[in-house]
Amino acid sequence: MIDDDIQAYADQHSEPEPPLLHQLWRETHLQLLMPRMATGHWQGRLLSMLSHLIKPHKILEIGTFTGYATLCLAEGMAEGGHLHTLEINPEREARIRRYVAAAGLTERVTLHLGDARDSLAGLVGEVWDLVFIDADKINNSRYFELVINQVRPGGLLIVDNVLWGGKALSTYPLKANDHDTRAVRAFNDQVQRDPRVVPLLLPVRDGLLLLRKN
Repeated sequence: MIDDDIQAYADQHSEPEPPLLHQLWRETHLQLLMPRMATGHWQGRLLSMLSHLIKPHKILEIGTFTGYATLCLAEGMAEGGHLHTLEINPEREARIRRYVAAAGLTERVTLHLGDARDSLAGLVGEVWDLVFIDADKINNSRYFELVINQVRPGGLLIVDNVLWGGKALSTYPLKANDHDTRAVRAFNDQVQRDPRVVPLLLPVRDGLLLLRKN
């Protein structure tokens, strides 16, 4: 969504990508389908920055993919903090665990495999400081409702891909009306009106929606 030259300039003037994350990014692009789903350098530094500012004790990530965002979010955890990440595809488990171990986070990151709704049912007693939602877009509203009451007041929810390649806009040239696009639009409108959160939509990459819990 951003001009390539501007993005390159932003990358050059941001914190460098840590070597382990660069290795994961390269491996993802060489070995996986749809590697663009990985968070990447600039957005990863943004997630790390937000995590450092909050210093969360408990982080929830819905949608792990290869674990790039997982490692970024974990960078800002408070001492003794813990991150729970939910991934539906068991074929990604070995890579995720390998990189979590390489980052020295095996004892501080718990990977839950399976449908996120089932995993969330087992986490009802947790109180979240930071939640990152980056899974199937059609269930954004459902994930939000499942976790919002467990987010502490002042806590932060981050939702990825809220511009959906520009299709979320009513002015999108092709006037997309597929199920995912409709779900993204409906969710964006829903949280804009929700008194439980304060929204801020950042037009970076594919759109990041920040929601501060009241």
